[in-house]
Amino acid sequence: MGSDSEAEKTQQKEKERKKLLAIAPIAKPLAGKKLSKRTLKLVRRAAEHKCLKRGVKEVVKSIRRGQKGLCVIAGNISPIDVITHVPILCEEAEIPYVYVHSKEDLANAGATKRPTCCVLVQTKPNKGELGPEEQEKLKADYNQVAADVSELTSSLF
Repeated sequence: MGSDSEAEKTQQKEKERKKLLAIAPIAKPLAGKKLSKRTLKLVRRAAEHKCLKRGVKEVVKSIRRGQKGLCVIAGNISPIDVITHVPILCEEAEIPYVYVHSKEDLANAGATKRPTCCVLVQTKPNKGELGPEEQEKLKADYNQVAADVSELTSSLF
């Protein structure tokens, strides 16, 4: 019984180590465990309220059209050339962005089965309206994560 749990712990540590090795060298600012968890929670809530753009093509289109939000990019994308232009677009449009460790976690949070390179979290849905309570909760979570991301970014530079 004890050896099974030890084997599982060892296996889990090995998975985490492989995740860290798969992260691209350009993945900066990379969210820590706490910020990553909070960011994925925000992505999950935004997906529930249909305030989320998924995939490189949709995110780039939204940024070019002038929509604002928080861009969350996966750090383990291969080949990395697929997303290298996204941070530049975000900086030009003054949109905060952050890297998370894995595209699989980002897809799970975004309510899709396929791994997702990047998502854009918006505070307002594209179609329809949110109730005032849901709007306030989403906006409060968004503001908290955006503040943490800007703090992380300012400490890097």
